[in-house]
Amino acid sequence: MRPAGLTQRLDIAARHLLPVLFTLFLLLVSLLPLKLPGLAGIMPPLALMGVFYWGVYRPDLLNGLSAFVIGIAQDLLFGLPIGVSALVMLLVHGFAQTRRRSFLSHGFLVVWVGFALAAAGASLLTWILVSVLAGTATNPNPAFTQFVLTVLTYPLFARLMGLAHQTLLKEE
Repeated sequence: MRPAGLTQRLDIAARHLLPVLFTLFLLLVSLLPLKLPGLAGIMPPLALMGVFYWGVYRPDLLNGLSAFVIGIAQDLLFGLPIGVSALVMLLVHGFAQTRRRSFLSHGFLVVWVGFALAAAGASLLTWILVSVLAGTATNPNPAFTQFVLTVLTYPLFARLMGLAHQTLLKEE
């Protein structure tokens, strides 16, 4: 068997980075200034979708350390207290990974319900942590609206990640 050439090794490395890069891309998309009034405060946490999706389907390529780093990046980019998103991402990744077998043995509807549970926990925990660290209870309405939008848009983003995943599987 011939040893892999440099370009082949780079190609393999790039494909293995796909889940992390895709999730970072989703994080950056969350920052786009959309011209819809009030959307900035309730924009779905797209990176959370990526961490959950890849935690179910490819936890070997987006591991806990990657989820943590993505969370720190989200904290820095969104002006959240450092560590809030990192903790939430780690917990969502852990939930997705530990329930992985159950999710994979059922259809998309079960995965979607699992994501809804993870997103509810993530929204609640983020709201609690931000409120505690701010020293005052923040308005929960934007967090609830964001949760609803997140759950409703998950199928679209899961489909996009599914297409990327299929490309990854074809190459393997």
